[in-house]
Amino acid sequence: MAKSAALKEQDFVKKMERSLEDLKKEIFSSLQSTNEDFKQIVEGVDPKDLVDVASDDIDRKMIEALGSQELRRLGMIDSALTRIQQGKYGICLKCGKKIPKERLEAIPYALMCIDCKKAEEKRNR
Repeated sequence: MAKSAALKEQDFVKKMERSLEDLKKEIFSSLQSTNEDFKQIVEGVDPKDLVDVASDDIDRKMIEALGSQELRRLGMIDSALTRIQQGKYGICLKCGKKIPKERLEAIPYALMCIDCKKAEEKRNR
């Protein structure tokens, strides 16, 4: 029985990892379609020469193109993907309890359980 629960948990984490990767692609796709300069950089560079492009230029253009909210969301997605690799995904950063699956399905990059998030929002008002 415990093995079955562990497999279900593993399947859920894999599903969330795909969801996070899709969100990341969605942000980059949105970025590419809304920022012609970025689109030209991405399309105009031979994939094997991409490494040769000055990363500073791409980073600057990406930061200009991404709204601060999208940039923050991208960082949270990357953080969630890192937590998956570390085996720490779905654990509240404040209290250490499991974040409910329903919350993770709604916000795959959630860092905290609902109670800790509410407490943080109260403090920040």
